[in-house]
Amino acid sequence: MNSSTPPAPSPPASTPPAPSPHAFNRYEIKYLIDELAVPALREELAARMDGDPHSPHGGYPVSSLYYDTQDLLYYWEKIEGLRFRRKLRMRLYGDPAECTDASTVHVEIKQRVNRVTQKRRLALPYGTARGWLDDLIRPECEPGQQGFVNEVSNLVSTLELRPVATTGYVREAFVGREADSGLRMTIDHRVHGRDRDFHFASGGQNRFIVPPKLAIVELKANERVPYWATDLAARLELTVVRISKYCKSVEAFGLAPRSIYGAPEFATA
Repeated sequence: MNSSTPPAPSPPASTPPAPSPHAFNRYEIKYLIDELAVPALREELAARMDGDPHSPHGGYPVSSLYYDTQDLLYYWEKIEGLRFRRKLRMRLYGDPAECTDASTVHVEIKQRVNRVTQKRRLALPYGTARGWLDDLIRPECEPGQQGFVNEVSNLVSTLELRPVATTGYVREAFVGREADSGLRMTIDHRVHGRDRDFHFASGGQNRFIVPPKLAIVELKANERVPYWATDLAARLELTVVRISKYCKSVEAFGLAPRSIYGAPEFATA
């Protein structure tokens, strides 16, 4: 296969899987913001939204391990902009250095159907999740979760999914009040990743996959995006982007033909 030509994505199922009980359907808009402009955005958000009760002052670490095929099917589905696309990941909330086999992680399928983003997930101990995704040792689950477990198992087995790249960042989260209760906005700082040493606590070297002077703002709404939110983005001159952290990590490590290498991530802020 010519290395400059992306592999043709496999045709998606004619009918996307129905969301499981642990599902989130929403619209998402992403922006890039200069870190120097974040204090002004934070002040505006605090006037209209509440801090996420699970988000401590200064934010919290989020780490994700993405699974893909040998030919990077999920990567190319995003690049080609397929109307139905998905990806499989394992997500950890908290300090990755403290992750053990007993730590809680979420195995997630995040998919996009037309303009709607759906996320379905199952919380498991880290050791159980790795045994499932890496060795197809099916976890015990409740009856209502069996369909999701079957779907993930079939994807891993049929497509021969394996770990490809990680992403990580520090996230600040805000939630809407009253009429805007379905609104959520996040600010992700120091977005980095790596293409090896996939154990969350491995201490492997990361690279910045987004320049550290920039943060990613995500606006997520269940049904509608309030006017004040889009007006705020316009006033702060936020740049709308179609960005995937997973794709940026793939590209930062030369895993796809269009790739460029990212700058090393340093411990200093």
